[in-house]
Amino acid sequence: MDKKTILENGLLEQYLLGELNAKEREQIEQALASDTELKVHFDQLEQDFETLGLENAITPPPFIKSQLLKNIKPSSVAPKVVEMQPNKTKFYFGIAASIAAFLLVSSFWLYNELNTTKQQLQTVETNNTELNSTIESLNQKLNANQYLYAAIVHPDTEQYILKGNALMPEGKVVSYVNHSTKSVVINTERLPQLDAEHDYQMWADIEGEMINMGVISKDTNLMAMNYIDHAESLNITIEPAGGNDHPTVERLVTNVYLK
Repeated sequence: MDKKTILENGLLEQYLLGELNAKEREQIEQALASDTELKVHFDQLEQDFETLGLENAITPPPFIKSQLLKNIKPSSVAPKVVEMQPNKTKFYFGIAASIAAFLLVSSFWLYNELNTTKQQLQTVETNNTELNSTIESLNQKLNANQYLYAAIVHPDTEQYILKGNALMPEGKVVSYVNHSTKSVVINTERLPQLDAEHDYQMWADIEGEMINMGVISKDTNLMAMNYIDHAESLNITIEPAGGNDHPTVERLVTNVYLK
């Protein structure tokens, strides 16, 4: 199994995902052991898969541990001791006073329980609103991750390495370009951090004209950029925060020519 067959059929991606049979896995491992360039490509692909998984690890929201309603436990009210008197009027008056006292205490208790229940319901409603918002955010993130994953593993995707120049010798960006699906995904893990007043910005060169592909985010290492038809090269410059209308050529830090 030669390198061209492996790359054109996306067998490295299938190997990483465990989709090959035992014989195919053995052939891939033999090819990786004998071809240094193919091994470097595989290692970078494996690292990008790991980055995609780690960046999008999701911490679930805490469970609501408290009960919605507490069990109603009637308060124990000590019975009022009424001294039996020969006078029946005093006897019935004592009974009436005891009943009134019991009703007063019970009403106060019910009022407090009602307020507590209302507060619990408001808390549950707030938690439900936050949970729905979290679910919507997770769905959006999942869709974005699926797009990045599909772009990387697509059999027509080509990998290009942008190595830093003298202005950024330690810098490196891995790009995945697919002309059939018109997509560009980049891994910026090896880009040095900039201060708050500056951003990296990516450009496509078309016959000497630089076309904006977007500002590179500081918050994520794997992201999609704008695809530009007929681009001859990919270029990254340092620009003022938020990006620029035209590239600052003297601050070009890396570029690569497309096939």
